Amino acid sequence: MFNNKTLLITGGTGSFGNAVLDRFLDSDIKEIRIFSRDEKKQDDMRHKLNNPKVKFYIGDVRDRRSVDGAMTGVDLIFHAAALKQVPSCEFFPIQAVRTNVFGTENVLESAVAHGVKNMVVLSTDKAAYPINAMGISKAMMEKVAIAKARSLGENSTTTICCTRYGNVMASRGSVIPLWIDQIKAGKEITITDPNMTRFMMTLNDAVDLVLYAFEHGENGDLFVQKAPAATLTTLANALKELYKSDVVVRTIGTRHGEKLYETLVTREEMAKSQDKGNYFRIPADNRDLNYDQYFVEGQTEIAEIDDYHSHNTARLDVVEMKNLLLKLPEIQQDVR
Repeated sequence: MFNNKTLLITGGTGSFGNAVLDRFLDSDIKEIRIFSRDEKKQDDMRHKLNNPKVKFYIGDVRDRRSVDGAMTGVDLIFHAAALKQVPSCEFFPIQAVRTNVFGTENVLESAVAHGVKNMVVLSTDKAAYPINAMGISKAMMEKVAIAKARSLGENSTTTICCTRYGNVMASRGSVIPLWIDQIKAGKEITITDPNMTRFMMTLNDAVDLVLYAFEHGENGDLFVQKAPAATLTTLANALKELYKSDVVVRTIGTRHGEKLYETLVTREEMAKSQDKGNYFRIPADNRDLNYDQYFVEGQTEIAEIDDYHSHNTARLDVVEMKNLLLKLPEIQQDVR
């Protein structure tokens, strides 16, 4: 489905954008368009790649005109542009709304208007039972995308679906690069809560889910990748062993908007989810507003179902965490 196609990556200079780009560069795709507002990162990427297959577009998803300017002739979209830093979004929540919600609406509307075939929207575990501004804005982003997909119907030209991720190791905002820097400098590792758990997955795992969504997604689908989890204590101890460090681990307390554990699939979503092996597929609720007849016959099984979260998924020990960390190129370079 990618042969001779044009792919647009919004937020293409970020961690996810770079990982998707790397996967597609050696494929038979015709063109990859990087859309972002950071000219410095684009310039660095342009010089590093020096690849005529990759085109660069300066713009902001908040500006529909700049989105339209990059959309002509596009077949596939991976929408990764977002504000993702939890504390920043806590202090500037309206900025999260403008980028994550209204910006996504702009990309959706432009994609439909230009006849794009497939659009995959990147979401986060923080969108499930959100307690912080970043998660709330991402939850609304999912609702906006699924509502647009529902309005298009099954036989539309454009297919829109979402992917939801847990913690992607060493991506922007991940604690792993910070702790590695602290270890290298001989400083203590600062942990917010030693019992806090997070899903652990690599960027390659994340890209696999994007490809799966492109190939198998139907309008309004939400795809979630199953992933193991670890406590912050396990992660810190694994890094200490890999770097042969005896630095002290100090608990500093939970930061703004931070959860003890992350939920990838709510129990309401689990009730209608389909197990696809490595993934869960949650189809859209395609009822219209005249749904009173459904409410008379509610879903009693929901009360018996658990969420899928980082406290009840497979738990990594230190050895398993080390093996997973060794899949990261930056750690491979340091310890081998």
